[in-house]
Amino acid sequence: MPLALLALAIGAFGIGTTEFVIAGLLPEVATEFAVSIPAAGWLITGYALSVAVGALPMTALGNRMRRKQLLLLLMAIFIAGNVLSAVAPSYGVMMAGRIVTALCHGAFFGVGAVVASDLVKPEKKASAIALMFTGLTVANVLGVPMGTFIGQGLGWRATFWVVAGLGIVGLIGIAALVPEIARPAGGNLRAEFAVFRSVKVWLAVGTTVLGFGGVFASFTYVAPMMTEDAGLPESAISWLLVLFGIGMVFGNLLGGRFADRALMPTLYTSLGSLALVLVVFGFTAHWAVPAIITLFLLGGFAFSTTPPLQLRTLASASAAPTVASAVNIGAFNLGNALAAWLGGLVIAAGYGYAATNWAGAAMAVGALVLALISGRLDRRESSAAADTGLATVA
Repeated sequence: MPLALLALAIGAFGIGTTEFVIAGLLPEVATEFAVSIPAAGWLITGYALSVAVGALPMTALGNRMRRKQLLLLLMAIFIAGNVLSAVAPSYGVMMAGRIVTALCHGAFFGVGAVVASDLVKPEKKASAIALMFTGLTVANVLGVPMGTFIGQGLGWRATFWVVAGLGIVGLIGIAALVPEIARPAGGNLRAEFAVFRSVKVWLAVGTTVLGFGGVFASFTYVAPMMTEDAGLPESAISWLLVLFGIGMVFGNLLGGRFADRALMPTLYTSLGSLALVLVVFGFTAHWAVPAIITLFLLGGFAFSTTPPLQLRTLASASAAPTVASAVNIGAFNLGNALAAWLGGLVIAAGYGYAATNWAGAAMAVGALVLALISGRLDRRESSAAADTGLATVA
């Protein structure tokens, strides 16, 4: 694999770290700004919503730029947002820093996925995308625990200075290793957005919202689920999250490898397996050892969906891959927000933390149905093209 993919993965590592590390620093941030923990939690929600809203506009603004230039600009915005967070004198400025940082998130992964797929042979596209996304998964294994440790020892502001430093490393790596890739011919925004007239594009985006959202219906509430339902101590949560992250790394790499061989069958298998694991987790969450095993499997099957979901969107929107890819990254975060809300409704209705897994399973099944419909459209188009070819020969 090209070294340029390493540079993209470093950028992804920094972005993944800054997205999730705030969860481990909420008490410190809340104390600093004299706000409640729920109010500090809006720094997470605000980030996710900003990713979902900002992915498409940021990509559209960079539509006339070469992809390498756009990636460098996005990393510069990422660095600026983290510096703003590090020096924030008030909660409002801190939120502004989070929003600025989030604006580059969707566009970076969207453009980065297209660049990664362009750097390799067609049969290696999903593996290249998976390698870039490995930076995001490794962030959960190493970056978030490391950032939390630094923040608790040296103050939460130190964490954001370190993350800004990661951004600088990513910026240098992209500048040095990513080749110049010409912007798409035409650069006409109207033509780019015309791709969203395709039913298959919307099916692909909807599959992402429901499929990855199913994961977060469960994962958002994993801490109280594992302590109150499975009976594990609060001190176990840190290593449980690392275990979940290790599952993500393996699932992501395997999902990319199998998607290169057979995209749609891999997507069907990943979504079906994800739904099954979530159903099982609804039962095993009440016992410590089975819950731990299921949590690891959830991490694996959760991110086994990422490469095929992203590659499916690229394949469905070949006329405008950059814009569609960025929209799909926004769909991941929209699914996260929707799932967290849905899981909250389940808990508020009195069904308990473990029942959020069943809500997630329902979302995953919905994603599988959309994927099956999309695959059927593929077969119908192929059959129609074959019939046209035979008629022409005749």
